[in-house]
Amino acid sequence: MNRRAARTARRGRDVTALLADFGHDLPTVPTPVKAAREPKPFHHAPRGGPRRVDAGWAPATAPVATYRMTSDQAPVWWPFIATPGLPPTGAQMGIDMLSGGSFYCDPLGWVLRDDVPVTNPNIFSFGKPGTGKSATTKAFCLRMMDFGYRTFILGDPKDEYERLARALGVEPFVIGPGMPARINPLAFGPLIQGWDGLSPEQATSRAAIIFGRWLTLVRGLVGSQRIGTVHVPFGPTEDRVVMAGLQDLTGYGQGATHLRETTIPQLWHLLDNPSPSLIEQCRYATARHFLDETRLLRDALGQLVNGPLAGLFDDYTTIEVDWAAPIQSLSLSRLEPLGDDAVGIALTCLNSWGRGMREMAEPGDLRIVVRDESWKQLRLGPEAVKSFDADLRLSRGCAGMGGDIQFAVAHKPSDLLSAGDVGSQAATIAKDLLHLADIKILHGQRAGVAEDLDTMLGLGPMARDLITGWAMQSKGRALWCVGEQTYKVQTVLHPLERELTFTNEAIATAA
Repeated sequence: MNRRAARTARRGRDVTALLADFGHDLPTVPTPVKAAREPKPFHHAPRGGPRRVDAGWAPATAPVATYRMTSDQAPVWWPFIATPGLPPTGAQMGIDMLSGGSFYCDPLGWVLRDDVPVTNPNIFSFGKPGTGKSATTKAFCLRMMDFGYRTFILGDPKDEYERLARALGVEPFVIGPGMPARINPLAFGPLIQGWDGLSPEQATSRAAIIFGRWLTLVRGLVGSQRIGTVHVPFGPTEDRVVMAGLQDLTGYGQGATHLRETTIPQLWHLLDNPSPSLIEQCRYATARHFLDETRLLRDALGQLVNGPLAGLFDDYTTIEVDWAAPIQSLSLSRLEPLGDDAVGIALTCLNSWGRGMREMAEPGDLRIVVRDESWKQLRLGPEAVKSFDADLRLSRGCAGMGGDIQFAVAHKPSDLLSAGDVGSQAATIAKDLLHLADIKILHGQRAGVAEDLDTMLGLGPMARDLITGWAMQSKGRALWCVGEQTYKVQTVLHPLERELTFTNEAIATAA
């Protein structure tokens, strides 16, 4: 007996052998198949690096400090962590300097997203002259055209958009003394279409929009006139008189099925020669009583008709706007010699007229409405500020139609405070206008505006230093405030865009 048999004899037979003696075989266990190991995507490397030629091996390791902190404390040690990036939709504006990636601007797209803290698509752009804010504005308008947007320049006081419009095959409309173009700010707009077939409820709803817009305009125009340093008051009594006069002139007050377009001079003449029905409707005892009580209102309207802007906004509109064109611009450069107040009144008229033209925009008709030198309108007084406020609130469209990006351009945020004395109603409303724009582009500013930036926008010292330091060192640099998030952006222009956005021709020629 060999050793193996001896060991088996000592151990005895197992269950398998015992059953086999009686003709029963247990099933065998299959041999497990060893799974193939997948290749590792990462391989361990020593601290000094792999020991190979040209592999960067170091004989000693650099000392590494270890810190333990909470998420509240981490930003103090790592202050340059970039803000979460925005989605790559809309116009590619330039470089996000904190992340190194591209920066895209898509205001209406941001409103529709839950991960971007934006509830309205309006934009306020502030910047010291020469810091590139107009070039950024034009680049944004030009690049958004690839996404179906059109641009509407509601008043171009310096003809800065003239070259861009002509490059796109559109000739700007020129408004000024001796020019043929006329704009009637009391035009009905598209809301008058199909008036004969409207139900009483539909007619009442449209009339409320039309007359409300007109009343806001007249209130702003009358309130822009001054008695010394005091603005002409416009209260509930004047509201009633103007509304009754407009309804009488259009025929709406008599229940006419076809309304007549009216103008500011016609309103002035009607109030100067009131009819018995108008006097009764406004609850005056006699015609003499009416004329005495409305003298200030009528004189203010007369000043608008016979003043510096005579013949510009007091007749029926003579221009035909091609709303399918990529851009339309209304030039006001001929009004500059008349002063800031004249330009401000013209902007008020154009804004009201432009709002009327957009009240029935078709779905998908996306437009960027640029309001340049808007501070000149705000300085006209509280009623002009209210008119501008009403314009900005149409960014979501009217009655579910349209929807525009309102793009207001000014020099600095404190321009809004120039609408009135500190603490006045006009200054308060103008300051609150910033809340109607969730997107703010802050170009370079001098250190003197740092306190205004902190007070009005709550930016903090780091953002303030970027605006007064980094953004002043080159054109096109700006701090973009998108809701509560901030981005350090350098606008990048194509050579052709540089040519179209250049606005220093006069300086270059003189040099």
